[in-house]
Amino acid sequence: MKFPRLLLAAAVFPLGLIAPILAKAEPLAPAAQATSPSHSAATQAAPDVRIDPTYWWVGMKNPKLQLLVHAPGIGGSTAALATYPGVALEGTQKLENPNYLVVNLNIGSEARPGQLKLEFKGSKKLTYAYELRARNTDPNRVQGLTQADFIYMLMPDRFANGDPKNDVVKGTRVNHIARDSMYARHGGDLKGIQNHFDYFKKLGATAIWPTPIIENDMPKASYHGYAVTDCYKIDPRYGTNEEYQRFVKAAHADGLKVVQDIVLNHWGSYHHLFLDKPAADWFHAFPKFTRSNYNAFALNDPYGSKRDYQLFNDGWFDTTMPDVNQGNPLVATYIIQNFLWWVESTGIDGYRIDTYPYSQPQFLMAWGKAIGEEYPKLALFGEAWEGTEAEQAFFAQNIFPPVNGFKSNLPGVLDFQICFAISDALKTENGDLSKLYHALQGDWLYVDATRNVPFLDNHDMSRFYSVIGEDFGKFKTGIAWLLTLRGTPQLYYGTEVLMKNFSNPDGKVREDFPGGWAGDKLDYFTTRPSGQAGEAFDYVSKLANYRKAHPVLSSGKLMQFIPQDGVYTYFRYDDSACVMVIANNTKDEKKVDGTRFAERFDGFSSGIEVVSGATVSDLKTLNIPAHTVWVVELRK
Repeated sequence: MKFPRLLLAAAVFPLGLIAPILAKAEPLAPAAQATSPSHSAATQAAPDVRIDPTYWWVGMKNPKLQLLVHAPGIGGSTAALATYPGVALEGTQKLENPNYLVVNLNIGSEARPGQLKLEFKGSKKLTYAYELRARNTDPNRVQGLTQADFIYMLMPDRFANGDPKNDVVKGTRVNHIARDSMYARHGGDLKGIQNHFDYFKKLGATAIWPTPIIENDMPKASYHGYAVTDCYKIDPRYGTNEEYQRFVKAAHADGLKVVQDIVLNHWGSYHHLFLDKPAADWFHAFPKFTRSNYNAFALNDPYGSKRDYQLFNDGWFDTTMPDVNQGNPLVATYIIQNFLWWVESTGIDGYRIDTYPYSQPQFLMAWGKAIGEEYPKLALFGEAWEGTEAEQAFFAQNIFPPVNGFKSNLPGVLDFQICFAISDALKTENGDLSKLYHALQGDWLYVDATRNVPFLDNHDMSRFYSVIGEDFGKFKTGIAWLLTLRGTPQLYYGTEVLMKNFSNPDGKVREDFPGGWAGDKLDYFTTRPSGQAGEAFDYVSKLANYRKAHPVLSSGKLMQFIPQDGVYTYFRYDDSACVMVIANNTKDEKKVDGTRFAERFDGFSSGIEVVSGATVSDLKTLNIPAHTVWVVELRK
């Protein structure tokens, strides 16, 4: 998610100190009104009743289930549960808005799948058949991620249009496509992604990360997905809930994992729970519209003010993105259940958490604990766009003692420090290699830095090839570092074919992938790109597939040597193999004394550069051409 170029973090002020409901904010959405958006619920009820979660399962480790019931005047009703073995009604809770009622259930271990009969008695009588399903018992369904994976990140609307029938969906606020507009929808969808699973595998990717595919029914720029309007519904321009389930299943059958991009901190201003709020305190608000100060240091600054702390966490991300109050236990439970629901419904392999630091710290710990206990294999990594190694590590499992009661349980983060260091090293002549060395040296701050996700660019940043001045030698160096360092690497769509541009505005780095639409002049899915774009694809593919076939690059140890004279060298090694990565980051050829690396060369006499196939016959003296990287498999 793009934000003002400041440092980020998250916190929340005590619930009792939250400011009054927004009174003089900028206009954000139509006047509050009761809404009952259509969604794929598997239950039977009166048409004006909605219950979230839309269904649930027996056998969850946490037996408690909070149902948020929405219907006109439902808050004045009493709820009853027909006798159902193993399930107990533990009470109800009225909310400020009479259109809502919270129903608390306990799903015991002896409960079996079936239909619960809920009855609501008030001005009129309503019944609702709520479905309890059997859990999927396949222990390998949720696979998680390891260092052996290679994530391909893409924007569904801009990648490929596989089903033109869902380009325009009646009733949505943006009901047209316009490929010549960077803010309009272009028509890409889940089917378009699925049509090109073979492309990902040819490239060497093992996992797909689409930007959010949950409904974003906003009137402007809804294509990016980060302003959710219904937490339980796939955006109909991408497909249906059932089609997403089939998408994940098909990916798994094709040897690909799926990472779902999610937002914990905010929703869109056309979210049905914002248009008709259950209560004023479900969202943070101030007497007049107030943004976040976007400054992460407010969270753990020992000298910081309460005002800065509150503004950081409670301020809105943007005018159309209401800040959700996770300090409200009902809100926290609603969010936690929603993301358990998506995992169990689909079998996804991981969550990438957008704007992770912005959320209330205690909520982040509770959310991470609940997800991890139910799905210990599920990969979790968060966006923590920070300016220092220590501040980034603060939001992952780390060695720090609790700060203000916060102790992160997030396994890993998107590694912005690696991203920044690679760009800084390559974007200028004779760039500074020490930042990359220091970024890795800072790994001592983490419990396990190998769970981080290094990358070169993304949908919010200038494209890597433009940042480095469209220098192909530097491009290969960046790719080599990305695919041979520790962690699970991520590549942004189009980087492999040298898509370029600067992110001002960000639509320029979110262009359509060539070949994703019928009639495209270029089709990089079926035809190898000409020139350096084709060479770039070949380089990424060759190295990614080598990485896939040689575990030393994913599970081996890492040893780096302090950069000298513009040359940076490190090794990935285990008991049976060793790979040397040596990069000359200068405009001149460099002669490197190999005796410096004797502790890693011990037992090896030569090597093979794995991309070119060239032999490195002498390890004692290495002559590295200008702006060149070698990935050398050492031989005995």
